[in-house]
Parts: sequence; structure tokens; C-alpha cells
Amino acid sequence: MNADGQNHLRGKRILLIIGGGIAAYKSLDLIRRLRERGAAVRVVMTQAAQEFITPLSAGAIAGEHVYIDLFDPRTEFDIGHIRLARDTDLVVVAPATADLMARMAGGHADDLASTVLLATDKPVLIAPAMNPHMWRNAATRRNLAQVIADRIAVVGPNAGEMAEQGETGVGRMAEPLEIVAAVEARLAAPEPRGPLSGRRVLVTAGPTYEPIDPVRYIANRSSGKQGFAIARAAAAAGAGVTLVSGPVSLADPPGMTVIKVESAHEMLAEVERALPVDVAVFAAAVADWRVAKPGAQKLKKNASGAPRLLLVENPDILATVAHHASKRPHLVIGFAAETQHVIENARAKLDRKGCDWIVANDVSIGTGIMGGDRNSVHLVTRGGVDSWPDDDKQNIADKLVARIAVTLAAAAK
Repeated sequence: MNADGQNHLRGKRILLIIGGGIAAYKSLDLIRRLRERGAAVRVVMTQAAQEFITPLSAGAIAGEHVYIDLFDPRTEFDIGHIRLARDTDLVVVAPATADLMARMAGGHADDLASTVLLATDKPVLIAPAMNPHMWRNAATRRNLAQVIADRIAVVGPNAGEMAEQGETGVGRMAEPLEIVAAVEARLAAPEPRGPLSGRRVLVTAGPTYEPIDPVRYIANRSSGKQGFAIARAAAAAGAGVTLVSGPVSLADPPGMTVIKVESAHEMLAEVERALPVDVAVFAAAVADWRVAKPGAQKLKKNASGAPRLLLVENPDILATVAHHASKRPHLVIGFAAETQHVIENARAKLDRKGCDWIVANDVSIGTGIMGGDRNSVHLVTRGGVDSWPDDDKQNIADKLVARIAVTLAAAAK
């Protein structure tokens, strides 16, 4: 049952492709969760997936024959891979390994899973899972950008401990219930309609972590709540949304692509990969500085006192996109978290960064805005200042997105 009291999965047909990663064991629970909500689940397993779980176990939970061979004479007599690709409402890939994502991005069709993915005309949702170093690798980031451009939805990966001892970071497959929520959202509104229908919106949210050594970092108090609220509002208005988030303790909003990063450099790289978009909203509180040379080992106390940290300036993500020569969005919106002279500083930032709007707020001690659920903002544009009263952050986000929709509609006339 969904949070809105409806069961969007009853009677739906899900084709689950299980890739060859240790997270494959979670797919057994995913099958159970989908079935208990009334969905029929067919399963395709790659050869590598069978090294982690068996077709017998997946088939027993799904209550269906498990498909493993592109050239199986029992199923291919009537071009079974085409039937699998078309006779479904949604294709889910969980886990989507680095190799499987690469083959999807390249359009390969060298086994049953990749052939089905190439042949399907149905929506596809993937749940990536891999080692953090593999997730951060430039090749994986290129492949991720390509599958997103191909309108494939992504859920996760999450941050946490890996199967490898002592390995942590972003790469854990989203939990089964998170994937179920993404499936429900995708099937509840497969073709969203709204004032931003057909538009692409990029949102950044949360803080960035700039490493000092392997255990310490420079950060700020941003919770990501306002950015996540804007992403939800844009998706509700029908936009295709990419949310690039720093480290936060918030659940991924359904119905959009969520990309998780830590540092300002990582955020800039993902933002540039997400371009072109119609609107970019930079709500993230990006650290202005980073340590020039983070320690390879933990810095230890010694008789010489506190270590001296040489700070260097981080890349300016807002200004970079606002001045992009070929892929500048139609509307670039920045945020200004200030503790004094809020409107004056926001106006100066608007000119300095070259963006179209600045959403400014007072985050002084005692306001409760940084990390809280409410906000009070000033929308600063070249035409003036519109001050909005204290309100829930989701209401602020809805109001901002409504203003975005009106502005884009007027520009299109």
C-alpha cells in the first residue's frame, strides 16, 4: 500500500533483471515485496548473477520460470526475448552492476539480459550497486550519464559499508523497499502532466564534505531539505528531474534520478554531466574551500600543536553553469544563505555569478532555518525583490516551482 492509500502495483507486470553482484541476494526480498503488493514478477538472471543466487531460489519466490539463456530452445522458439521485453509494464535492473550499466550505455545485446533491455519499449528502472571506486570511476560516470539521457530512471546507490572489509562509500544498492517505492512512483504516473511537462530540471541539495584526512572533513549544517523539496515539487509539476545531492540523511524522492556525491569537485562533475537542462536550481550549500592536500593518514596530535591547514578555493558550480558557453539552462537559480545584509549580499551575488534568480535567506543562529523544516526567503531577480513569509519548506518549493513554470511559459510565447 502506497502512502496515498493506493496500491499502484496490483495487476502490474514487472520484469526483474538480476545482475552479477553481491547485492543480488537483496533481489530475492525485492521479488517478495513486489509480489505481496500484487505485482506479477518475471525474472531474468545474468550468468554472473547465478554465481551469487540460484535460479531455483528466484523462481520459487517469483512463482515463475526464471530466464537465463538467450538461446534456450524452450523459450526461443517464438522469439522469447522479444516477448519478455514487451510483455511487461516495467523493467527493473537490480543490481545494475558496472558491467551491466556499460553494456546498456553501449547498446550491447550479447546475452539475454542486454538483449531484452535493447528490445524493450517499456520504461526501465535501474538500481546500481558496485564498489565505491567503481562508482566514482570516470567510465561509470559516462555510462550513467548516457543511461539517464536515454530516459532510464535510477534509484540509489546508497552510502554505507561494502561487502569488502573496511570499504565504505557510495555504492550500496538501494534497499528493496526503496526500489518498490520507485517502482510505484514510476507506474503511478508513467507520463506526468503538469506545467513543467516535457521540461528537464536539475537540482543540487545538501552540503559537501571536503576531506582533511581519511576520517575528518570540512562541512556545513545544510540538511538538504529545501533542495529535496524543490526536486519533489518539480517532479510533481511533470518535469524530468535530476537531483545531485551531497551527504544527507533524507530518503531519495521517488520519480527522479538521484545522484549522490561528497565533494564540490564531484558535484560539479555530475552537474556538468546532467546538462543540458531547461532549469538548474542550485540549492546545495557547497563548501567554499577545501584542504589543498588532504592527509593520506589520520592527522595525529603532537607536541608541535594543531596542524596548519592550507585552504584553496573550490570550483564555483553556480557561476560555471551560469556562464556555460553552449549548455546554459534557460533559467539558472542560485541560493544565498546569509547572516547579515541578506538582500544586499544576494543582489551582489546575482551580478557576480551571472545567474537569473537568487533565493536568499537568513540562516543566523536562532532562525532554525539551517536544518529545520521551515524557511523564509527573498526571491531576488533583476526586476526586484519578492519577500515570502515564513512557511514550510515544501510550500516554499511549490511556490518557487510555480514561478519557474510561469516564467518558462511566458518565455515560450
